Amino acid sequence: MKYSVNKEEKYTILRLNEEKLDTNLAPQLKSEFVTLHAEGVKNIILDMAEVKYTDSSGLSALLVGNRTILQNGGIFVLACLSDHVMKLIKISQLDGVLNILPTVEESVDAVFMNDLENDLNAEDSDN
Repeated sequence: MKYSVNKEEKYTILRLNEEKLDTNLAPQLKSEFVTLHAEGVKNIILDMAEVKYTDSSGLSALLVGNRTILQNGGIFVLACLSDHVMKLIKISQLDGVLNILPTVEESVDAVFMNDLENDLNAEDSDN
């Protein structure tokens, strides 16, 4: 699987450099999500600008990433989806489950907003 990882202080951008996210790549992507989580990554932005096609196993990998990150109050954001991938997510009714934004920049903003909300909720529960 060809990809790049860009770790920042508050988030990690995982960019898939593949055209297809299918049964051949899904297990490797799931492993990468688990590895990043084990390394302490709290928020992941998955840049899918190059991905033109996915199948059900690819969607399964996305759900694993989402569940893994949400467990610790983080946010998992999909960015730059192709029309095909977006269509499949909508058909599968996962657009209500997954965080999807048009650009990486907007995804970064979402990470900061999520952290802010978590901080405010923590303050409320302390009072």
